[in-house]
Amino acid sequence: MALLALLVLTLIRVLVAAATPLSEDEAYYWVWSHALAPGFLDHPPMVALWIRAGTFLAGENALGVRLGAPLSAAVGSVLVARTAELLFPGRRMGVAAAALLNGTLLVGAGAVTMTPDTPLLLFWAAATWALAQLLRSGDGRWWLVVGVLAGCAAASKYTGGFLGIGIVLWLLWVPGLRRWFRSAYLWLGAAVAAAVFAPVVLWNAEHGWASFAKQGGRTGDWNPGAALRHLSELLGGQTGLATPLVFVLLSAGVWTAVRRAAGRDPAWSLLVALTVPGLLVFVQHAIGDRVQANWPAIVYPAAAVCAAGLGWRLWRPAVALGLAVTALVYVQSAAAPFPLPRRLDPILIRLGGWDGVSRDLQAMRREQGAGWVASEAYGVASLLAWRAPPGVPVLGAEDRWALFRLPGTSDAGPGLLLVSQRRSEPPDPAYWATAQQVGQVVRTRGSAPDGVEAERFRVYRVTQRPGARFIRLPARGEHDAAASNP
Repeated sequence: MALLALLVLTLIRVLVAAATPLSEDEAYYWVWSHALAPGFLDHPPMVALWIRAGTFLAGENALGVRLGAPLSAAVGSVLVARTAELLFPGRRMGVAAAALLNGTLLVGAGAVTMTPDTPLLLFWAAATWALAQLLRSGDGRWWLVVGVLAGCAAASKYTGGFLGIGIVLWLLWVPGLRRWFRSAYLWLGAAVAAAVFAPVVLWNAEHGWASFAKQGGRTGDWNPGAALRHLSELLGGQTGLATPLVFVLLSAGVWTAVRRAAGRDPAWSLLVALTVPGLLVFVQHAIGDRVQANWPAIVYPAAAVCAAGLGWRLWRPAVALGLAVTALVYVQSAAAPFPLPRRLDPILIRLGGWDGVSRDLQAMRREQGAGWVASEAYGVASLLAWRAPPGVPVLGAEDRWALFRLPGTSDAGPGLLLVSQRRSEPPDPAYWATAQQVGQVVRTRGSAPDGVEAERFRVYRVTQRPGARFIRLPARGEHDAAASNP
């Protein structure tokens, strides 16, 4: 019955993934899949590989970009269930653990969108399962499996590195596990993980450590005056992403795990090692700067097992509430039937109205005799490329594009530049020789004049400054075309 429910849930997620328009970030990662490399400025490359595989199987459409998301959520759910059964045999906690994980909005939304968290969570859940197999069997060969999965987690997102930290702390904390430090299998597993992650390191070395500097530069932020606000946002974000009742269970489960790990129990200690270090780091980061709600995603698989270990009957209504909240989000994402104001509708802010923007911009391009469109914002440029009619070039004008294996362009004819009115700066003169505003377009949910406005854009007729470097973003179906820096 549980597997049937998971299958139905997965089919629903596939349909929602196919029906929901891409966000700016997803379009940006789709661009990555046309410029495959061992690293990127923002994250390691795994999400690009997954999108490339999905679009190969399902085509360059929303489902192709996201195909890995509902499938990985299904596989991850089975792995979390098996982990619970392995760590606590005879307690039949697996269904509750998997259900609690799926009752979170984090997994519910993540199962219909494609971000670096998608492969990260699958590899993290799989590594946790492999560690449970190791603990149960005592067979050192599982360290090799752990190594592969840990390396893949780190190659998905840098927070995957907390997996290695947690493993070391676990082995040090439980006296009976310290023997593994004398095992060749442990060190071979570590070498395998390093080998899997090595291409990311090499890419950074070749590009001035750009990605490490971008992500690592956040660790030193210190702003105690804003700590209360940031900590409140962190707590509120996790309550929302977990959904309220599931959040209560996850919190109580982790707290219980900490208490039971005090006796050096290896199973509970493993769960603590895979949750508490990451939580402490994110709390510390909140003292200095804002923590995005999805960053603590790595703690959720082990926290779900902790919550199942409580044995509370509350898990069923908690999961029901979480799935109901997720269902409302699915409906609003795919069809937007609820006329929410902008401030209460994050789905509108991220997804709504881009079809109208693209249509209106192309009409203005024809009127102005412009040969191409561009944006100085990487997410907007990526969405314009995703939605562009065949044969209409979309240019990116931003320093980050210099790190991509994408073709440059020397087209000197006029084009249109899209600039959000949330920006107060004019078009960057480093890129544009001339810039004349010729109109505006509005991103709305629904038709004017009754549509709900999400964002306004100024439209400029521009010409390129000689010597400025632009890249041409890919068009759909155009894999690896001239994928080289000029």
